[in-house]
Amino acid sequence: MNLTERFINYTKFDTQSSEESQTVPSTQKQLVFAKYLKEELEKEGLSDVEMDEKGYIYATLKSNSKKQIPTIGFISHYDTSPDCSGKDVNPRIVENYDGGDIVLSEGIVSSPAKFPELLQHKGEDLIVTDGHTLLGADDKAGIAEIVQAMVYLRQHPEIEHGDIRVGFNPDEEIGMGAHHFDVEKFGCEWAYTMDGGDLGELEYENFNAAGAKISFTGVSVHPGYAKGKMINAGRIATEFAQMLPQDETPETTEGYQGFFHLTGMTGGIEKAQLSYIIRDHDRSRFEERKRLVAQTAEKVNEKYGAGVCEAVINDQYYNMKEKIDPQQHVIDLVLRAMQEEGVSPKVQPIRGGTDGAQLSFKGLPCPNIFAGGVNFHGPYEFVSVQVMEKAMMTIVRLCQLTAEYND
Repeated sequence: MNLTERFINYTKFDTQSSEESQTVPSTQKQLVFAKYLKEELEKEGLSDVEMDEKGYIYATLKSNSKKQIPTIGFISHYDTSPDCSGKDVNPRIVENYDGGDIVLSEGIVSSPAKFPELLQHKGEDLIVTDGHTLLGADDKAGIAEIVQAMVYLRQHPEIEHGDIRVGFNPDEEIGMGAHHFDVEKFGCEWAYTMDGGDLGELEYENFNAAGAKISFTGVSVHPGYAKGKMINAGRIATEFAQMLPQDETPETTEGYQGFFHLTGMTGGIEKAQLSYIIRDHDRSRFEERKRLVAQTAEKVNEKYGAGVCEAVINDQYYNMKEKIDPQQHVIDLVLRAMQEEGVSPKVQPIRGGTDGAQLSFKGLPCPNIFAGGVNFHGPYEFVSVQVMEKAMMTIVRLCQLTAEYND
């Protein structure tokens, strides 16, 4: 089975996760694919293959060297986004893409006028959807690349490598992928998630992240007799939202710029609530943003009375850069691997988070490497066969360079 066949086979499994679930994994259908993947790893000759009751899979490609070589790992998630259906995915290959419109199905067209990134892949073979589901390259492309790289190394014993660990997990798309990942069992000195986007992307900086729930308690009085008595929780909630910086939202920021993002609002006269996510790459500015939210709540209470506004702020994850910077060789090796495979690295910050961020703070430095998918989480998602092959060979080269690391 080649890389393309492997990936297309994976897309046939519906592995959509669910934010509404309290189980691990969040959907039982993820376990159907996990069991298949476990069996595939065994058939492909990997050792120590195991899957725990939560669907986390671990396996090893044993060293073929007598040297002491650092054990490294590669990780991908197998769930797909709740944002778009992953059921009955019907992928097809557009060979030698000509740079024009791609008709996915009647009335559904993927056009470079809307998605100019298509033009970067002119002349390549693109795997697309039929316009009714996502594709699942996020992150089944990453899984296929890791598994195919292990097969390649097994078939090319002349390439020296140490123990290579692979790990596959559920529920990344709902922010829970790293929560139950057993770093101690994984047993690596460092690892890489294969969960990035287009060719050459390398990410080892991400947002510091927090969530905030702002609750408002009002007093309901007949509006004809409300003067000096009514406290309208819903109206005060809108006032609170206007008190935060209006030019620091996702719609107005990019790159390293942080933001306050209003993700939900409910309310009436007696009760109201705002939900925010708070993001910044810089740790000190991140702390300032949290303080500003708390101070804004205090100002509301000063104006309307104690207890009218309550802010509950909880940290979610932190910038992996502070854990990776002291171990720069982890980045140097992947940069060299990309360059030797003819890939121009595109180092950029993640305007979000990855499992690698949480794993880095659990003691496993874990940058994020491109897997090739574009337009994630929707029916216009696609992946280039040639980019997937580059990602797979970058893994192979990384394993080879790691074997030379201590020479």
